[in-house]
Parts: sequence; C-alpha cells; structure tokens
Amino acid sequence: MALILTFLGKGGIGRTTVAIATAKKFAAQGKRVLLAGQEPIPAMSLLLGTPVSASPTEIAPNLQAVYLSATVMLEQNWTQIKELEAQYLRSPTLKSVYGQELGILPGMDTALALNAIREYDKSGQYDVIIYDGSGDMQTLRMVGIPDILSWYVRRFRKVLSNSDLGGMLAPFIQPIASAIFSVSSSLDELAKDSDNQATSILEAGKAALANPKRVTAYLVTTEDPIAIATAKYLWGSAQQVALTVSGVLLNRSTVTDALTAEFEPLSLSSIPHREGDDWQPLIDALPDFQNVANVPKSVTVDVANRQVQVFYRVLI
Repeated sequence: MALILTFLGKGGIGRTTVAIATAKKFAAQGKRVLLAGQEPIPAMSLLLGTPVSASPTEIAPNLQAVYLSATVMLEQNWTQIKELEAQYLRSPTLKSVYGQELGILPGMDTALALNAIREYDKSGQYDVIIYDGSGDMQTLRMVGIPDILSWYVRRFRKVLSNSDLGGMLAPFIQPIASAIFSVSSSLDELAKDSDNQATSILEAGKAALANPKRVTAYLVTTEDPIAIATAKYLWGSAQQVALTVSGVLLNRSTVTDALTAEFEPLSLSSIPHREGDDWQPLIDALPDFQNVANVPKSVTVDVANRQVQVFYRVLI
C-alpha cells in the first residue's frame, strides 16, 4: 500500500512547487512515485517542463505524473457502471447512454478524484502518491467522503429496515429482485450484508485515513498573516475529517519562535526559494515524511476503557 500525501494551504503560496519537490525527493530515494494533480491550470506541466495528461506520464526515473481530469474519469467510471449493470440486471437500461454525453455535476470531480487515487493505490504500482489538489475545504471534503458515506449507509439502512415501509415492502423484495436482478436477496440480507463491495471500499478508506503512515497532510504557508490564518483554519478543519496533519512547510520563509508557537506541537521546515530549474535546495530542506514524531491524532478511541480522546487546540 502506498503512502498518500497531500498539502493544505492558501492558494498562490507554492503548494504545487512543494508537491513537485516532495515527489522528486521520494523518487531520488528509489520510491515509485505518482504525482496526481487536479487543478486545471497548467502550473504543474510548466514547473515539470513536461505536459501532464490524463494518463500517468513518466517525468523522471521512479516519477510519474497524471492530471485527474473529471471528464475522463467520469467516462471510465461510467463504463464500469454499465459493466456492473450488465452483470446484475437481466435487462440492462444504461447501454444506450455513453460517458461522453455526461456532464460534471458539483462535487463529482472530487469523488471521481478520490476513486482514482484509490485505484492507483490498489494497483500496487506506486510506493507514494502525492495529491496536488485545491488544498482547501474541497480537498478535506474529498478526504472525508468514506466516513460520511458510510454513516449515511449505516444510518438509513437501519432506518429503512426498521420502518413500516420496509416491513411492508419486505415480502415483495424477493420476487421483484428475482424478476429484475440476476441475484436475489431479502431486505434483512441487504441490511446485514457488510461484505458488499461498496461497504468494503468505504471501510478501507476509513482505515487508511486513520493511519498517518498511509494518509497524511502537511500545511504549507508563508509569513503572510492571511496564509498563516488559512493554514491554521485548515488544520482545525482536518481534525473534523480525521485527517492527520504531520507538519508545516514554510515556503520562502524562515522559522521563528512566533511561528513555532502558532503551530505547536507540529514541526516546521523552512523551504527556500527555487532558483531556475534547481530543485535540490528545496528537496534538501524538506522533512523526512516517513519518520514523523509527536504528531497528534485527531481522534483516539480506547475501547477497553470506553474513552474517546479528541485533539483540541484553539486556532485563533
């Protein structure tokens, strides 16, 4: 399983530059790296000096880059949906609808990006996946999808099975399912089926998010007060989706006692300004992403003692 790393911070402070330097650092260590960008602007391609497409492109030894295009991902996923429909339905209805016809609804791009990252991780081709997204609340909502969706599934599955409507429909589920689907299930079986593919995917996502050695984020900021305030706000917001923030990268800024106090107990690293195509000073200044100490977990559940510990810090 790959380490999935992303960066949070105000726009325009060099998150993409930091992401590229991080990718180069891991690649130089012999790690198989995928740098995945989602922003439609050409910054990543210009900084890499190579066009980045919707298919992984080799940039350097051990380093590939990909642009997570929502339209391409939707078309690919639509094909998979039609294959599943043909597998389970006796008379498929979506075969006449093509992925090229579909438009992107609000929020679909982040869900598609999360699924793409999941599939790249599942492929086993990469040791590190670096996600260079919007770096704001949109990224955090994407990261929180598995936990939120699993809650909806559990809650409303139980509500339906316990409702009068569920009880009234239960006798009809079996014959209707037999007529429409290639498989049949009772309402109780559907409610208790925790091993279906969707549930397994959501649970795997939650487990990965709970492990900072699998999924983690770093704050990127400068000395600008607005950038600092934004980074602290995103730090607090990350706690709400159980995303571990492992440190702070000060881009083109120097570590001071005041800045250290702002982000305590996180460690701070000062990243120098990039001169031309010389990435080495940035690479050398980056922290050891795989050996982070004293990182507070957002939530710790102690089942034996029936305790829930929540990391809390006033971020104002």
